[in-house]
Amino acid sequence: MPRSPKSALSKAEARILEECWRLGTCSVREILESLPEDERVAYTTVQTLVHRLERKGAVRRVRKIGNAQLFEPALLEREYRRGVVRQLLDLFGGSPRLLVSSLLETGTITLKDLKALQDAAPGVAATATVRSGRRTKGRGRDHD
Repeated sequence: MPRSPKSALSKAEARILEECWRLGTCSVREILESLPEDERVAYTTVQTLVHRLERKGAVRRVRKIGNAQLFEPALLEREYRRGVVRQLLDLFGGSPRLLVSSLLETGTITLKDLKALQDAAPGVAATATVRSGRRTKGRGRDHD
C-alpha cells in the first residue's frame, strides 16, 4: 500500500519536498541554494520545514557529514500526488463527477481537454472497472 504523509503538507512543505525529489539525497543548505532567488528564505526556515517533513514521514535522514544532516525523500512523488487527489476528491464527497464538473465550471479544463484525456487513455477505464470490482458501463467507478 502506498505511503502518505502522516498529515497534510503545507504549501511550503510541499515546495521543499519538490526540491528533495529533484535533488535526491541533499542537505538543508543544498535545498536552500537550489531555490530560485524569489523563493529564498532563511536557512532556519528551510531547516524547520525539512524537520516537519521528517516528522510527517515525507523525508528521512540518511547520514551525517560533519555538521550537515543529509535527507532523502521517503515519499514518492506519485504517492504524494495520489494522496492529494484523494483529499481533493474528499472535498467533493468522493465524487469524480462533481470534481470534473467544478473544473469545467471554473474553466480550469475544457471539454476538449476531457476528450483528449479520454483518447489518450482508452485502457484506463477498463482497468479501473476491474480494480473496483464494479461494472459501470466501462467507465470505472461512478460516484454521484
